Amino acid sequence: MTPTLTALLLLGLSVEPRTRTQAGTLPTPSIWAEPGSVVPWGSAVNIWCQGTLEAQKLHVYKEEGSVYLDRQPTLEPGNKAKFSITHMTDRHAGRYHCSYQSPAGLSERSDPLELVVTGFHGKPRLSALPSPVVTSGGKVTLQCTSWVGFHRFILMREGEPRPAWTLDSQRHTSGQFQALFPVGPVTPRLRWTFRCYGYFSNTPHMWSLSSDPLELLVSGVSRKPSLLTQQSPFLTPGQRLTLQCRSDVDYDRFALYKEAARDLPQHLSLQPQAGLSGADFPLGPGSSSHGGRYTCYGGHNLSSEWSAPSDPLDILVTGQLPSTPSLSVQPGPMVASGENVTLLCQSWSFVDTFLLSKEGAADPPLRLRSKYRVGHYQAKFSMSPVTSAQGGTYRCYGSYSTSPHLLSHPSDPLELQVSGASAGPNRYLYVLIGAAGAFVLLLCLLVVLLVRCRRQGKGRKPARGEADFQLPAGAADPEPQDRGLQDSSGPAAATQEETLYAAVQDAQPEEGVELDQRDAEDGDPQGTTYAQVSHSRLSRGPATSPSPLWGGLPDTEDKQAEEDRQMDSQAAASDAPPDVTYAQRNRLTLRRETSAPHSSQAGKPPAEPSVYAALAIR
Repeated sequence: MTPTLTALLLLGLSVEPRTRTQAGTLPTPSIWAEPGSVVPWGSAVNIWCQGTLEAQKLHVYKEEGSVYLDRQPTLEPGNKAKFSITHMTDRHAGRYHCSYQSPAGLSERSDPLELVVTGFHGKPRLSALPSPVVTSGGKVTLQCTSWVGFHRFILMREGEPRPAWTLDSQRHTSGQFQALFPVGPVTPRLRWTFRCYGYFSNTPHMWSLSSDPLELLVSGVSRKPSLLTQQSPFLTPGQRLTLQCRSDVDYDRFALYKEAARDLPQHLSLQPQAGLSGADFPLGPGSSSHGGRYTCYGGHNLSSEWSAPSDPLDILVTGQLPSTPSLSVQPGPMVASGENVTLLCQSWSFVDTFLLSKEGAADPPLRLRSKYRVGHYQAKFSMSPVTSAQGGTYRCYGSYSTSPHLLSHPSDPLELQVSGASAGPNRYLYVLIGAAGAFVLLLCLLVVLLVRCRRQGKGRKPARGEADFQLPAGAADPEPQDRGLQDSSGPAAATQEETLYAAVQDAQPEEGVELDQRDAEDGDPQGTTYAQVSHSRLSRGPATSPSPLWGGLPDTEDKQAEEDRQMDSQAAASDAPPDVTYAQRNRLTLRRETSAPHSSQAGKPPAEPSVYAALAIR
């Protein structure tokens, strides 16, 4: 068949100038390939050629080749013919044209069809910078890279028959060859799915294998779903993990995106619960490639626009570093609520970051930069003050900042026990309230004591009729008879009723009482007599009747009376006594007598007469 096709091709070329001259202005035919002009090795492809209604024959031929397709295919409605290639090889790859024969002559050649065969080299990698998730109207850069030194890279968009962009390759600092394709602005009305290829300039129709498809996700403003896992976000090598994307919006599909990943897997929506839509994305067996930050999106089948992204979820793969840190606690594993607690994570091997995780906690682990201390690296995680909610089992890990999702083996678990209820942020407020209450209570107590002291002080001031002065038992006359002072040198003075006021000085009680007589004013009808009674010198009379006491006293009593009077005079000359009590007695009979000296001392006049007063209680 090949010699025949070659001959026909040569025949067509030989008659082309003559027929083209005769044809004049015949319309140009159209040529295209189905399913596309980029055909994987071994696949089938159809080349279509369409002419005018007057077309009688259709011809398809390849430039710079020996392949000439069927010159008389069956015409189909619309004056078009199909030329089939059942097994695509490098021999079929190239540039194709078509023309038609009509009664007026041979038409012009169609525009060229570049038929490409793929699969001659390893596939490049296609990624989006900074992310395949783009907001509506935004722009993005698609990066096609390969370790093969291709001369050029081609970017194709699915659904389009021809390559979208072709760029010369550039050498990256990493040693790879790449091309950067700017794309945008993107809109949700179209699907934005791309592939890229590489080829050498001497074989432009023989491309590499196709890269994995990359779909740009045009995010919108519809309600974001939630991304979660029922297991721990710490993934050990070989472990399987399932990420769940859930939403209360009735989305038809969900997409899971891993930061810096080259693919964007999608799953049809499930109905895990009534009123919820969602999809499950299994991961594993766990390896370093699964570590990263994930988000998910929801979308509808009739729209290319996706929802807003979910909150990110970090998946951390452990056991990727050879070191194992240690974890300790200061001051100890058992503390009281409100104390300051420090968890110390240490490693003898170099790590620039430490992570602290609590078993069963929903929050992401804490991260701190490590510090070098005397041959080891460490980080201090402080809890000041600690609360009962922070009690639990802790572990720490080491990592590098260049690969934050790849961790060391975990430390041994450390259980922190916090006793007592947490005081919370109102702890110091409670202390202040307690102190203020104690101060107010103390102030009230002081006020009560002050009022009581003032009342007692007022009770010691002179007042008429406050208290009756009463002599001890035996010194008072039990009968209501008048007592008076008798003068030893003359008859007894006339008795009169008087009211006696006695001022009793508060001091230590002694046995004597001295009365200083003050003559009542003439205008006093009751003949009131005032006597100051010094409490410290209160003389207590004998228990017998007072008549012997007043009839005569021994010399010792005279001396005692003299001393008492001198002391009383000194007391009267001083300032106001410190504490004086006044007592009132009404209707007292006061008898006056002057003690005469004893017979043995009759010749000596007394130095000073002594005055004694007997108080009779009425």
